[in-house]
Amino acid sequence: MTRRDVTERARPGLEIRDLRVSFDGFTAVDGVDLVVHPGDLRFLIGPNGAGKTTLVDAVTGLARATGSVRFAGAELLGRSVHHIARTGIGRTFQTATVFEELTVLQNLDIAAGASRSVLTLLRRRKSVPENVERALETIGLGALRDSPAGTLAHGQKQWLEIGMLLVQDVRLLLLDEPVAGMSHDERQATGELLERISLERTVVVIEHDMDFMRSFARSVSVLHAGKVLSEGTVADVQADPKVQEVYLGHTPDEHSADPTPAISPAVQEA
Repeated sequence: MTRRDVTERARPGLEIRDLRVSFDGFTAVDGVDLVVHPGDLRFLIGPNGAGKTTLVDAVTGLARATGSVRFAGAELLGRSVHHIARTGIGRTFQTATVFEELTVLQNLDIAAGASRSVLTLLRRRKSVPENVERALETIGLGALRDSPAGTLAHGQKQWLEIGMLLVQDVRLLLLDEPVAGMSHDERQATGELLERISLERTVVVIEHDMDFMRSFARSVSVLHAGKVLSEGTVADVQADPKVQEVYLGHTPDEHSADPTPAISPAVQEA
């Protein structure tokens, strides 16, 4: 067994079996089976109403579900949001949630759970904990450590929120549209950040930016009408006639000159 194999075994993956979520008779997630292997950079894509966000809500305890969700060998369904977070799962939403009046460093300090009072948090400290320093380096905000979070650019706030998960030693990051509203350069930097993070952790990204997905996804799951429509590499799902039908409205038989058209970036629905 190689060193990489040992590392992969040590990092937990996510296993979802027959997951179902219903609201007032409407089934939002309909028997989903999904396995995300340790160290993967998995993208969840699909048209509006496909069930992507609801699936993540179920994993993190925000939506009641049936079936099974296991992480690090532990069953998560039926557990509280706080219990699930303590297993090493962290999440971001479409809008970054940071303390804008506090500095970048103070935001990370709070997230790290340092046993310091609010007054001490507001004072400049002589040393920075190793995990906070490491997160600052990873997210590329070391030079802005003393800047108020409210003065950061849009993309930088997203990176700070990711850093706030890193200092909590989150092992599975669930990111909801992390590049929404970003410039091209910010999207590129975010993709490179996710690649670095996935060297030690598992990352799942809900995304509608198909160019971003094609550039950085290691694997892709396509959801449609609450079910998994297709899975595999970017090339696999782009070549799947079922995916082409959902995104483009036709199958390869109808346009045989181009049997594997790219998923249209114009289809950008949640």
